[in-house]
Amino acid sequence: MATASFGMLSVFAAPSGGLSSHNIRNTNQVFSKRNPLVGVRCMAQDDPIKDVESPLPSTSTTQPEKPLYSPPPLTKPKVSTKFGDLLAFSGPAPERINGRLAMVGFVAAIAVELSKGENVFAQISDGGVGWFLGTTALLTLASMVPLLKGIRAESKSKGFMTSDAELWNGRFAMLGLVALAFTEYVTGGTLV
Repeated sequence: MATASFGMLSVFAAPSGGLSSHNIRNTNQVFSKRNPLVGVRCMAQDDPIKDVESPLPSTSTTQPEKPLYSPPPLTKPKVSTKFGDLLAFSGPAPERINGRLAMVGFVAAIAVELSKGENVFAQISDGGVGWFLGTTALLTLASMVPLLKGIRAESKSKGFMTSDAELWNGRFAMLGLVALAFTEYVTGGTLV
C-alpha cells in the first residue's frame, strides 16, 4: 500500500509525470523539505472512556505554549470621504442616489398619470424637468451629507429596512421607470 501511494504521489509531483526512479528521487526531495510558511497544529482531547495515566511525571512549573500564529485583530476598513471616491463608478453614492431618484420618479410618474391622465413624456414636457432637477439636487445633497461625514447606509440598516433592500428597491424602480416609459412610447398612450 505504501509503495502504491508513493508511486501515485510521484506521478502527481513529478514535472514529467512519469514513474521513473529519477522522478521518485525528486519526489523525495520535494516532500522531505519543510515549508516554513505551512504550519500544522495538532490538538488532542481526553477520551472519557479510557483515562490513561501518563508515564511522564507532570511538571507544574512549565509555562503554557503560545500559539505560533494568531490572526490579526479585525478592524473596520478605512472609509474614504473624498468627493471623487464617493461618486466613483464603484463608490457608495451613484447606485444609491440613482435608486432613490428612480423610486421617487416612478411613484411620481404613476401618481401624475393617475391624477391627470398624462404619460411620462407629456409630464416631462409640461414642466417636469424643473421638478426633476430640483428633486435630483435635493436627494443628491441629502444622500451625500452622511457619506461625507463617513457614515454608511450599511451601518444604519437594522431589521426590515436594510440597505440591501433599499438597493434592490432602487434597482426595481429603475427598471420600472424605463419599462413604463418604453411601454407608453410603444402604445402611444398612458399605461394606467
